[in-house]
Amino acid sequence: MAEIKVPELAESIMEGTIAQWLKKPGDYVEKGEYIVELETDKVNVEIISEEAGVVKEIKAEEGETVNVGDVIAIVDESASANAAAAPEAAPKQEQAAAPEQPKAEQAPAPAQQEEKHEADSKERPIASPAARKLAREKGIDLTEVPTVDPLGRVRKQDVEVYSNQPKQPAAAPQAKPAAAVQDVPGKPVERVKLSRRRQTIAKRLVEVQQTAAMLTTFNEIDMTAVMELRKRKKDKFYEEHDVKLGFMSFFTKAVVAALKKYPAVNAELQEDELVYKKYYDIGVAVSTDEGLVVPVIRDCDRKNFAEIEDDILKVAKKARDNKLALSDLQGGTFTITNGGVFGSLLSTPILNGNQVGILGMHTIQTRPVAIDAEKMENRPMMYVALSYDHRVIDGKEAVGFLVTVKKLLENPEDLLLEG
Repeated sequence: MAEIKVPELAESIMEGTIAQWLKKPGDYVEKGEYIVELETDKVNVEIISEEAGVVKEIKAEEGETVNVGDVIAIVDESASANAAAAPEAAPKQEQAAAPEQPKAEQAPAPAQQEEKHEADSKERPIASPAARKLAREKGIDLTEVPTVDPLGRVRKQDVEVYSNQPKQPAAAPQAKPAAAVQDVPGKPVERVKLSRRRQTIAKRLVEVQQTAAMLTTFNEIDMTAVMELRKRKKDKFYEEHDVKLGFMSFFTKAVVAALKKYPAVNAELQEDELVYKKYYDIGVAVSTDEGLVVPVIRDCDRKNFAEIEDDILKVAKKARDNKLALSDLQGGTFTITNGGVFGSLLSTPILNGNQVGILGMHTIQTRPVAIDAEKMENRPMMYVALSYDHRVIDGKEAVGFLVTVKKLLENPEDLLLEG
């Protein structure tokens, strides 16, 4: 008998949820064939069978949480494909004869497994030595410390922020009345459990707001020049590169140029050090059915417009097909999000993980604009927003960064000079 185990997923990701079994007991599975889809905090992972044979037993049901290394299925490699249909009838007959006995035997297993998961999770926090030392000195449980690191690592500043928060013993009792709110009799409701990814999104967004001194500055961009250039070049661009010329490549190149001019916006705060990153891996927010994900476009300073557009198209498709790898989501230095595709006129984007800046794009709206003291024209205008961590970036730098992006997009030929 061959055991199907949860494989190593990625650094700090030690568990997942069974999203969907692709095979059921009695089915034949080829070596290397997908047998189950596992949902993690960031992406869904399909697990293969290392042996060919018949699935004899499934040890974790859909929706159940499993840890790395857990055995989740048994495959009989000695059984042939012809014998796969035969075992199906036997379990059904056994269930008809004694439906209550399997339930009694299996009932303790989920409870024991849940207790094991809870015990394991208490031992799992990944923290820097400085964070562990400070937590010991202050008597803080690291499992209770929120962190903005996308990989879940607890750092010294996370412990400091947590220790400086005022204790609110009354907060826990106040949370229960919300759960006690009853449905109005006779009124239809639907209760849907949050997916693991949606729970993670909610947790990360709250943590960022609690641990970063987030502030937002706004500006507006006259998109006339970009739209005219795009209109002139889009057909030839598509013929040569087999990809459409969109707005994202213009914004990405403008952001890279602004990051070079204001390197603090491309930095990261690590404990008592500011790490200036000399590379430009730009995250692009993509909306999916299960929530927002931010795949990363690597080395944007070295890519031309066509390469950036092609990369964005590919990661967006992977995101919507649920095919993103963990590596696609890690290591971004700055993020661009476009609420304009949904019609948003103005919004305040929230920082992504341990990054210190995020640019929000919005819908293009024709508005009257004063060209000079005597002339008004209707122009395609876009509001843009830069949210930033005020611990790292001063207001002068934030405004300068956004003005640089504005100037480059209003004079897109200058983007060519930026390389």
